[in-house]
Amino acid sequence: MSPPTKKENIFLFVPNLIGYTRIILALTSLYYMPYHPRICALLYSISCLLDALDGAAARRLNQSTRFGTVLDMVTDRCTTTCLLVFLASAFPRWSIVFQGLISLDYSSHYIHMYATLAMGGNRSHKEVDEAWPWALRVYYEDRNVLFTVCLFNELFFIALYLLSFSSDSDVSVENWSSAWSAGAMEMARANKIGSFWPRVLFAISSPVMLYKQVVNVMQLVQASRWIAQGDIEARRKERRSS
Repeated sequence: MSPPTKKENIFLFVPNLIGYTRIILALTSLYYMPYHPRICALLYSISCLLDALDGAAARRLNQSTRFGTVLDMVTDRCTTTCLLVFLASAFPRWSIVFQGLISLDYSSHYIHMYATLAMGGNRSHKEVDEAWPWALRVYYEDRNVLFTVCLFNELFFIALYLLSFSSDSDVSVENWSSAWSAGAMEMARANKIGSFWPRVLFAISSPVMLYKQVVNVMQLVQASRWIAQGDIEARRKERRSS
């Protein structure tokens, strides 16, 4: 008689525990977001950096799971969205841009994940075809590129967040520290910060953030074509069988 096999608890896998920690840090950063930019930026940044650690742990410990993949993606989407919502309120003249970024981020990742599940069988959503654009392939196939792009994309929005609390009067285009920015809130005045390093982060991360948005558009288009091709093949089979 063979000994009973030990039942694994997927929810307690190390990568998923790291994922839960990311959620706690993100939620805590949201609590401090309106009034304490330094604490918020620190906690939010640590949560983002742990995004690389959970993947490394999953590969090292052989604990890669579909639940962990979904947990990681949902955490990424939600944390970024929360920050963009704050930025939309901090810079209302640019709110339509932030709303567009949220919509593009969600739609491109959702349709890519759906296409992978519907058309790709058991393949990972990070496995892309050779026929797909180079910019999209290198993003998913090279872990270093994936981590760097995601990191600088978040740094871009963190820099904007810090700029909204800047004490400078000429922080950037159209006086982002004016009366309609988050830095003008009465309870935040004591926490105003200098704009030098946020402006440096903003300048450095801008090109990478733009590349990330290009990748999102490519991902949306390619996944849509993939699903449409599946529809064409399904309809062709239906006509043959009828």
